[in-house]
Amino acid sequence: MQTTPPAVPALVLAAGGGRRLGGRPKALIRYAGRPLVEHAVATVRAGGCPDVTVVLGADRERVRSTAHLPGCRLVANPDWAEGMGSSLRAGLAALPPRAPAVLVMLVDTPGVTPAAVARLLTAHRAGAELAAAAYGGRRGHPVLIGARHFTEAAEGAAGDAGARALLAAHAGELVLVECADIAVPDDLDTPADLARWSADRPPPGRRPRILPEEGPGLAPGGDRSLNRP
Repeated sequence: MQTTPPAVPALVLAAGGGRRLGGRPKALIRYAGRPLVEHAVATVRAGGCPDVTVVLGADRERVRSTAHLPGCRLVANPDWAEGMGSSLRAGLAALPPRAPAVLVMLVDTPGVTPAAVARLLTAHRAGAELAAAAYGGRRGHPVLIGARHFTEAAEGAAGDAGARALLAAHAGELVLVECADIAVPDDLDTPADLARWSADRPPPGRRPRILPEEGPGLAPGGDRSLNRP
């Protein structure tokens, strides 16, 4: 009897303190009327990842009490200020047993869509053990990491490097999944980034309006990585 393979879980990295955004936790910046972390969770679930782990760091108790994250596995990263690498390590350690891979989503990329998530999962089902969304051939986010790479990913996740060492070591294995027609890769790091997002829910090529916190084809190769705080 043929069994259904386990679903790929998602890992949302939402620990950043937004130091270039006045110190506001990125998880609580509002997008389309809700915190970015809620939007990221909804995106990965709609794309095909029912099991979601969220790594929290900066002001994590306020994020827990403010954001509505039912059914999520919430992981505290007390070392979040060391950079994204510490959050990736904490998240990988908290994944469910026998996860075949993980879809890594950054909380500050609201232009990533469920369709982009679904394309990465399709690439994994076709055999990819390392895959990344690409935009005009340039590697971006999200990224999918197969289970056989979990240990190496964690060992190489130092400082702000995230999965950079892993992706560089296995560049020939990495599959780029073109998503420019269905998603927007822009991230949110500075006040200028906030100002550039000017419409609520854009199609590819347009940027949504982001509000400050209230009271948001297959090809090998590429050169962008999980390499930001």
